[in-house]
Amino acid sequence: MADSVLYEVSDGLATITINRPEAMNAMNIEAKNALRDSARTAAADPDVRAVLLTATGRAFCVGQDLKEHITLLAEDRKSGSGTTMSTVRDHYNPIVRALAGMPKPVVAGVNGVAAGAGLGFALAADYRVVADTATFTTSFAGVALTADSGVSWTLPRLVGPSRAADLLLFPRPFSAQEAYDWGIANKVVPAAELAAEATAVARALADGPTLAYASIKESLAYGAGHTLDETLKTEEELQGRAGASEDHSIAVQAFIAKEKPRYLGR
Repeated sequence: MADSVLYEVSDGLATITINRPEAMNAMNIEAKNALRDSARTAAADPDVRAVLLTATGRAFCVGQDLKEHITLLAEDRKSGSGTTMSTVRDHYNPIVRALAGMPKPVVAGVNGVAAGAGLGFALAADYRVVADTATFTTSFAGVALTADSGVSWTLPRLVGPSRAADLLLFPRPFSAQEAYDWGIANKVVPAAELAAEATAVARALADGPTLAYASIKESLAYGAGHTLDETLKTEEELQGRAGASEDHSIAVQAFIAKEKPRYLGR
């Protein structure tokens, strides 16, 4: 992987670190390719049981690298190709699909500002641990763009459609505490403790019943867009899958023996 995104796997936990601190982790083409490929690698690796997405420096990710973007727009106008905005199809959509759709939990350790696509990446995670100094903003309308990176799907499901419209139409920073109050942040911790706490949460998930977590992700996504009867049927099917797993047997045996289960992730 490129230096702009670091990728490491340790005992079932994949850590993906956006690493352009000098640019507040803005996404240039290299970083977008690397983040997409890292997320896909983690999703496909059977030895990875959870993912931690975080960043270096004082920002989580401020979205598109506008310095590179304006150069590419100028080249588009000269050539008439109009290919610059294909980055949504080629990069942002695949990144969000990989994070939200992988059959294992994803934790976002939000160390600083998350704006635009950076907000989208954080919202695509299943659990967000946020530094108390972090801020969020949609930012899209501020550069005459609409939402991407799944924000128009994830944000209203977390904060409600009215607040989502407000935040998208009038982009402005909101705090870690506001993010917690609105249901975006699962946990807010002192900035100095962010790395340790986010890793601890991700580690706990990596040590847990991976197939059950995958089914929980699938059922939540399915239930968001289907009727109760349809969701009940899906829960029935997913519960059958979870009940047939080795981890379920391990959990039941450990419960009876009053021991802590040691899951295998299968």
